[in-house]
Amino acid sequence: MPAEKFPFRKQIAYACGMVGWSVMTNIIIVMLPYFYLPPSNAGLTPLIPQLMVFGVLNILSIIAASGRLIDAVFDPFIASLSDKSKNPRGRRIPFMKWAIFPAALFCFLTFCPVDKAETSRNAIWLTCTLILFFMSFTTYIIPYNALLPEVTETASEKVKLSSFQQVGFVIGMIISGFVNNYADLVQKFLHVVNRDSALQYTIGGLCFIAAIFMLIPVLAIDEKKYSSSKPSHLPLLPAIRKTFSNRNFKYYLISDFTYYMALSIISSGLLYFVTVLLGLSESVGGPLLGVMVLVSLMFYPLINYLSKKIGKKPMVIFSFGLLSIVFVTIYFLGKIPIKPIAQIYFMLLLASFPLAALGILPNAILAEIAQDDAIKTKENREGMFYAVKYLFVKLGQTLGIALFAFLTVYGKDPGNDYGLRLNGICGFVLCLLAMIFFSRFKEKKVIG
Repeated sequence: MPAEKFPFRKQIAYACGMVGWSVMTNIIIVMLPYFYLPPSNAGLTPLIPQLMVFGVLNILSIIAASGRLIDAVFDPFIASLSDKSKNPRGRRIPFMKWAIFPAALFCFLTFCPVDKAETSRNAIWLTCTLILFFMSFTTYIIPYNALLPEVTETASEKVKLSSFQQVGFVIGMIISGFVNNYADLVQKFLHVVNRDSALQYTIGGLCFIAAIFMLIPVLAIDEKKYSSSKPSHLPLLPAIRKTFSNRNFKYYLISDFTYYMALSIISSGLLYFVTVLLGLSESVGGPLLGVMVLVSLMFYPLINYLSKKIGKKPMVIFSFGLLSIVFVTIYFLGKIPIKPIAQIYFMLLLASFPLAALGILPNAILAEIAQDDAIKTKENREGMFYAVKYLFVKLGQTLGIALFAFLTVYGKDPGNDYGLRLNGICGFVLCLLAMIFFSRFKEKKVIG
């Protein structure tokens, strides 16, 4: 139970941290494949060889996976340190403070290759910067999310703060979604001829803005004032074992993993779907994403209302089902006898409700799982629950990017786009799997 009620202005400050986190993570997800393995009509220079390893994985898939695998080991380590911290400023805020600068720095450096051509040196550089970026980000996001159950008491408060958090996430998506539009302005007003350089200037500026947002909750929230959680005394390995022993949490994890794998396919492929499958300008991607996010925001009050009336589980299952239909439409983009711009708007508007619901409800559900577990076990391991969640989120995102990058081998250019269309089929299957696994989740009826 929080030591003092968490006021509205502090909730807004908390959500600002998610804005910064979202800007950086969406830059990585959306721009990484496009920047290093661009389609032939992008005006960019390919920077790493499109080589196959064992005839299955390409270089970008392996790089993305290696960074996440090392980060996966780091997640529970940071969670354990945070859960057991006795810092006078609190268990979470001090970790967040020291992670901001390196996260912004290595996000920017990820898009500063050593060579302006396809070389193995670029592949090595990318591997190193991604690993350091993911480790820095983990040090921020695990303690950040662990604060949510500690500063809220009732189920409705958790849904509300999770909603603000998701608003922050989608604002970050909008900001990062206009990367190519900002780059257009950089080229026009700063007279930067090279497109690669324009994108680098843009990403550097966005990383600075993201760092400012991430700093806001660090400066604005007095953790000791609003949280009365006590340090956990469990060593790292027993804490991990106890966390995994929660049956409900297992089903939550599997469905979350498959969802984020599917979501990464859409995020990584959006610019390809727009430019290759539909033949539109890459600058259309930002406004499209903005419209989808704004429409999804309109559903937030409805989602909060329905979660109280019918429960969170039915809404999550319905959202997975609707999102699976969205993925089917990807396969047919450019082949439907209507205007290309109408096709992509239809797809994104159809995705707006499930993305809104799946942005709000899972975090609120996890906060309840962590709080219920703390009551039963007398151990405050909120950080470990979020560490394990984000371990699976990151693995899902990594495999999603890796799957997308792998399928580009089968076509990613105009007239040779079969690999891009296959991503729609893969996303459809993943959403169905998420729906099946989450149907096994036992929702606890909570009043308040």
